[in-house]
Amino acid sequence: MLATCSPVTCVCKSSSLLLSNSPQQVTPDLLENAELSPEQKSSAERLLQEFEDVFSRNSSDIGHTTVTQHRIDTADHPPIKQHPRRLPFAKQEEVGTLLREMQENDIIEPSSSPWASPIVLVRKKDGSTRFCVDYRKLNDVTKKDSYPLPRIDDTLDTLSGHKWFSTLDLKSGYWQVEIHPEDREKTAFTSGQGLWQFKVMPFGLCNAPATFERLMETVLKGLTFEACLIYLDDVIIGGRTFEEHLQNIRKVLSKLSDANLKLNPSKCKFFQKEVNYLGHIISAEGVRTDPEKVSAVKNWKRPENLRELRSFLGLCTYYRKFVKGFSNIARPLHKLTESKQKFQWTKECEDSFLQLKEALTSSPILIYPQPDKPFILDTDASNESVGAVLSQEIDGQERVVAYWSKCLSKPERNYCVTRKELLAIVKAIEHFHHYLYGQKFLLRTDHASLTWLMTFRNTEGQVARWIQRLNEYYFDIRHRKGSSHGNADALSRRPCPENCRHCSRVETKYEYAIRQITTSTATPPDPWSDEKVREDQMADPDIKPLIEFMESSSNKPSWQDISAYSPTTKQYWALWNSLHLRNGVLYRKFESEDGKTFRWQLVLPRSRIPEVLKELHGSLTGGHFGVMKTLHRVRERFCWGKVRADVEQWCKSCDACSARKGPKIRSRGSCIATMLEHPSNVSLSISWDLCQGLRLEAPTVAEAVVQHWISRYGVPLQLHSDQGRNFVSAVLKGVCELLGIDKTKTTPLHPQSDGMVERFNRTILNNLSLMVSKNQQDWDQKVPLSFC
Repeated sequence: MLATCSPVTCVCKSSSLLLSNSPQQVTPDLLENAELSPEQKSSAERLLQEFEDVFSRNSSDIGHTTVTQHRIDTADHPPIKQHPRRLPFAKQEEVGTLLREMQENDIIEPSSSPWASPIVLVRKKDGSTRFCVDYRKLNDVTKKDSYPLPRIDDTLDTLSGHKWFSTLDLKSGYWQVEIHPEDREKTAFTSGQGLWQFKVMPFGLCNAPATFERLMETVLKGLTFEACLIYLDDVIIGGRTFEEHLQNIRKVLSKLSDANLKLNPSKCKFFQKEVNYLGHIISAEGVRTDPEKVSAVKNWKRPENLRELRSFLGLCTYYRKFVKGFSNIARPLHKLTESKQKFQWTKECEDSFLQLKEALTSSPILIYPQPDKPFILDTDASNESVGAVLSQEIDGQERVVAYWSKCLSKPERNYCVTRKELLAIVKAIEHFHHYLYGQKFLLRTDHASLTWLMTFRNTEGQVARWIQRLNEYYFDIRHRKGSSHGNADALSRRPCPENCRHCSRVETKYEYAIRQITTSTATPPDPWSDEKVREDQMADPDIKPLIEFMESSSNKPSWQDISAYSPTTKQYWALWNSLHLRNGVLYRKFESEDGKTFRWQLVLPRSRIPEVLKELHGSLTGGHFGVMKTLHRVRERFCWGKVRADVEQWCKSCDACSARKGPKIRSRGSCIATMLEHPSNVSLSISWDLCQGLRLEAPTVAEAVVQHWISRYGVPLQLHSDQGRNFVSAVLKGVCELLGIDKTKTTPLHPQSDGMVERFNRTILNNLSLMVSKNQQDWDQKVPLSFC
């Protein structure tokens, strides 16, 4: 499933954003944590005081550059007008105050535009209101600006040899860029209190990041890669010596002053020996990866049981193609997962565990991000933690940029599954903000409901706050089955550290109570879990060789390698290209003839065949149908050798079928069975009859027609039945005349003219006779099951 989430503009981050106008002294704070001698500190203070006007003094002190103006190219698309969304009565006065403040600060102006986007109000944790504009429909018709972003690895290479660093951040950078007068009307928004439009570039427009990057590179032209580096709103100034760094800062601040751009003093750092920039630690010693990128794997606690080991191996197997000699390295750990193998951690297991962690956090798995390629973010949540993997597709293979995981607090553990999965998305995107902001990326989750949650309009409370945060990013959401989501799933199930303050406190406090509850109400293990199915597959002599071949090499074994095994194993070997391991379990990928659809068939061990056939043929939902229908049901989900012969033998040996159905000795006619599509809105014709046991009164029959057919499928053109008195009654005749239905009847003493429905009634009675209890008092409860 695929859903698109375009940005929503966050106009005011709090209701008091524009109210604080008191001036503040900025120079002392800018040198916080700077290791400077008295002479150096004096020189630095003089420089910053010289360019004091470059720093914003209050929330309304925002620069207005004339270097560029933002354009919104919608070609010839007609204006899109959306109706305002209803606002809570208690919020209408607050909205009016915000509008007046923005107008006084020259951010918006009254509009007579044919365009209109709705506003959204989101309540923050502190009780204040966040004012947003939903520009998703405008973004859909806007021609995208493909202005490139610099490559991060090339950018970092130019910092080699630098010893002094400063980082800058613009004050409400987007608001310092004007909207072109011809395009201002397209930003119009309606709140129920008139129509307004922006004079400056709001957050959420799809081309705003490209405009801002182009602006910064234009303003600092001639200084980039020499005195400073730019990546969207991240600016870093370097210097090999203090004097050189001082001059580089002077050049950058001078350029910003000439362009009338202002900085946010609370987010600027000057004269630092070490800074964090674009997910890397920059210092005089060089550039190194931010430990946070790989800490989720580096700090992985040693598995203490089979479940934790399988979780770790799931992550390793996902990237096995990049680990040289993966099978040999992981062999000691795979041995622990074999059936009847005692879980005993040895030195070989520890060495294998450490080697795999090192392989997962180094090249060639971990790469520098390439801004010309889209990012892929996989997220997942479990009961105890959330995790994510940020990657890119390089040469057709997914390569990791960074890992991330986080243990859940006690309140977060009480969230429902959907809320936990959404929390994983929000926290992961915030963590990887410097990679994802300003460009489109793919978000993958194994929770299908989240693909529509992002388009939901009337969310409230915490979920509304989260969605509003996500609306600042531009991404597609795609659902991926949990079995294919092993990389993020493993990180979400990573054991918490022993000193985790959330886990240790909860487990210590409730350890005794949990043990009591577990003892008295423990549920039996799932017989169809991946662990149980793998155990049975590894115990099957026909399937085990194939799994071992797949785990040791990705290449198809030769005929000489497989010749010593059973004929069934050779049959599976012939299907090698369609066989896949999913969480350690062997499946067959069965594709349709046109290749457009496929389904996963579990390669079933011989020991489980009776269980499957009993369920799909002899259970309440099985219906005791014949060979072909039972075979079709089996092949929808399972695959094994001689499946047709096993199904035929099972159906022929079914005592219930033999006792109730008996042999069919009637000669077959020349009729051809034809599969019909689902009835359309107006049914052409209905043929019907009554089974024994139902109330046969005419009003009951008429009521059944209305409630169980017409209410579901619409009014038919024709109603065909035999000449039973309940079918030709005045009540039913009146219903047909009222609804315009043509009522027809069979000829006397000739039920064959209504043969289809007569035959279907026999099928229903056959099924009911096999399902009902001995006292036959529950037949009415089994009727729906007879249609399965």
